[in-house]
Amino acid sequence: MNHQPAADRTALVLTGGGARAAYQVGVLKAAAELLPKRSHNPFSIITGTSAGAVNAVALGASANNFRLAVKKVERIWSNLHVEQVYKAGYRDLFGAVLRLFASLFHQGIGVRKPLSLLNNEPLVELLSKVIDFSDLERRLQGGLLDAIGVTASSYDSGESVTFYQSDLGGNVLPEWRQSRRRGVATRLNVKHLLASSAIPTLLPATKIGNSYYGDGALRQVAPISSAIHLGAERILVVGVSGNPNRPPTESHEQHSPSLAKMVGHVFNSAFIDALENDMEHVTRINELVGMVANENPHASTGAMKMVDFLCINPSIEISDLVSRHIGSLPRSMRSILRMTGATPAGGGTSMASYLLFEGAFCRELIDCGYRDAMAQEDALMDFFYPRREVQIGIDTGYASGNGTGR
Repeated sequence: MNHQPAADRTALVLTGGGARAAYQVGVLKAAAELLPKRSHNPFSIITGTSAGAVNAVALGASANNFRLAVKKVERIWSNLHVEQVYKAGYRDLFGAVLRLFASLFHQGIGVRKPLSLLNNEPLVELLSKVIDFSDLERRLQGGLLDAIGVTASSYDSGESVTFYQSDLGGNVLPEWRQSRRRGVATRLNVKHLLASSAIPTLLPATKIGNSYYGDGALRQVAPISSAIHLGAERILVVGVSGNPNRPPTESHEQHSPSLAKMVGHVFNSAFIDALENDMEHVTRINELVGMVANENPHASTGAMKMVDFLCINPSIEISDLVSRHIGSLPRSMRSILRMTGATPAGGGTSMASYLLFEGAFCRELIDCGYRDAMAQEDALMDFFYPRREVQIGIDTGYASGNGTGR
């Protein structure tokens, strides 16, 4: 099978967000139903960050049948339990606290392994079992996929590093380095997924080569840029935040914010704000490039190019679902979350939503993603089968538009 021409390269960008990434599966489920049965993967480029990276690679490994690939990923999330992602027993948590305390006598460094509150050994086993990286390589070599990227953050250089694998007729796409963003060609494996999803302090940093890496959302100021560097001309972005244009609800609390609320605020900044800011930035630059092109069709726009994109975000506030599902967590985790204020009463449900790897919670997110995507059936069909050139800016957080390469 031949690889897609550069002008036809369509990308899928899956952002991070811990358990919130189950929402992405619902959006992809709707997309799979809208496309013909037994369709190959419609995205020639897939990039992912954190839990979105796991979804990205799982889809890429089964790129020969998109609907079947989505069903496989849906089955994983729908039957997920916390114990398959991290150890959550009282003994495990108490031991982690002791290691954190002991690190104070070693200049804050873990003695035998990287420091973290949670042990992700179960996740290593799960990923090794459900993702076949040799299948991923075959899909790339067979032309069903041009490139796939996984973004992590380097604790050494402070850069946002996208590890990517490509095979364009035996050729590898060139690496890049720009504004604390770097692309590194490699053969992806479980370590890259662990690094990309290593939420600071909660999950351990992962060593790749001579450097340690953490969650890819940490320094990812431009989540869309790696897909553009890999050659994308059209991009579907699936986020994990609520409608960014819905007015926020302000609650005047009688007490200072809880620890969990402050940590959740930091998580939201890393996992959500960067995407929303990047989309706004892309839209503004696109409008500028469009103005230049309209006023002077022969004027050069340098390295910038027009990229059609469609962004789908949850129509609900995901943290609002936590109160219905937090009881499904192990008792030890409920105790930790209660002590830190990661409960509706403590105002820290946003933090809890990133750790709620439980099937019932994930299934509800999948259903929400499916409904939101089906509500935009026309936009999705226009994206997969573009009938005309459309240039409109984002005005809802769900609308299609155009962006620029950077």
